[in-house]
Amino acid sequence: MASLLVTQGPFEGHAYEFTNAEIVIGRDDECDITLADDEKASRRHAKITPNNGDWYLSDLDSANGTILNGVAVSTAPLNENDLLSIGNTTFMFKGDVAVPAPASAGGAKKPAATSDDLKLVEQTRQSMDAIRREVAKVIIGQEDVLNEILMCIIAGGHALLIGLPGLAKTLTVNTIAKVLDMKFKRIQFTPDLMPSDITGTEVLETDQATQQREFKFMQGPIFCNMLLADEINRTPPKTQAALLEAMQEKQVSVGKEVYTLDKPFFVLATQNPIEQEGTYPLPEAQLDRFMFNIFVDYPALDEEIEVITRTTMSGGEEPNVVIDKEEVIHLQQVVRKIPVSRHVIGYAVKLARATRPCDELAPEYTKKYVSTGAGPRAGQYLILAAKARAVLEGRIHVSCNDVRKAAMPVLRHRILTNFSADSEGISSVDIVKYLLEEVKEPGAETYEPEKPAKKKRR
Repeated sequence: MASLLVTQGPFEGHAYEFTNAEIVIGRDDECDITLADDEKASRRHAKITPNNGDWYLSDLDSANGTILNGVAVSTAPLNENDLLSIGNTTFMFKGDVAVPAPASAGGAKKPAATSDDLKLVEQTRQSMDAIRREVAKVIIGQEDVLNEILMCIIAGGHALLIGLPGLAKTLTVNTIAKVLDMKFKRIQFTPDLMPSDITGTEVLETDQATQQREFKFMQGPIFCNMLLADEINRTPPKTQAALLEAMQEKQVSVGKEVYTLDKPFFVLATQNPIEQEGTYPLPEAQLDRFMFNIFVDYPALDEEIEVITRTTMSGGEEPNVVIDKEEVIHLQQVVRKIPVSRHVIGYAVKLARATRPCDELAPEYTKKYVSTGAGPRAGQYLILAAKARAVLEGRIHVSCNDVRKAAMPVLRHRILTNFSADSEGISSVDIVKYLLEEVKEPGAETYEPEKPAKKKRR
């Protein structure tokens, strides 16, 4: 049974339960929920209507508007824990998740976010501020880079950091690992690095008691929580491919044995964007495994002055642990539970499909300058990143704006430009910027519930 819990107003703490019927809210005595003492509420202010298991909020031409999660709406779907403001009264929508989670192969719904999960999400924003303060003891600036790495971590993805030498990419990753209390390992990729140098190898040992010889597996540096693959493009494809199974399946196969990696597990790889000689560009299949492509830029003037000042003096603060591995795993589970409206998923899919020159949704700009677009994994990562962004900000609702903010790091390494683009100096970044302007967010008509068909008269 759904309900509205008053979180602010004259009836704070009161809950209004309702069944599968239309609910009208206003000052009129005939309304289902009466706000007689709320002078800013209209006589018939708004209504909540059921439709195919979902609940829709509609404004009834009120004088002061109907506010949903801080935004004025005419008609919009209601999700679990949405905040609805009418006049001076604020409600929280409670009940089953308004937009059902996709069903699994067996037909069961995925678990919804619980009240404990909601509390954890609300605490996350404070934790993120604490993480930023601790990282700032070592790293100056790079706030966007830090936010994107944190989004990637709680979404359970991997990130590729692109930046020139000396921009503190390695130090940033190491510092985050300390703040999150994770086991950290770093591998310097070189042309002579072998796959076994990453995954580990079997060595022949003699048992001192029985004097029998047996093979014993010696774990490589990949057995950690956070792996920094430094200058990943400086090693051949055979060694680069040693990471693929670990990144996708979170396991390592050596001989006849399969070893499961500890949770959580992340690969953060770095790459020099201008170095060409003696490098091996990552193949497209491996690039697609990285959720984010994060660009690390030069620091601002005042930030660089602070960097020089700190690094040329003795001493320095050490970052403290803010959350541990178990909390990170719980956050990853919460991110998966957060419901996303179908129109937001539709927007992410349209954005990804617009990068494919062969797709009917692709604009002429894409067909002219793109040789290969993003695959379905891009849509998955757009939604996961949008969920992660909402969690980092302490929200449990996901908007199209969250998808837009995640579009650049998700799409720019999944779009391959053609000769026309290269000759005109158009990069994948330019294409993503164009598509964000070209592919429009869903309008108000998207939220309109389906009306029952009228019966024809005979």
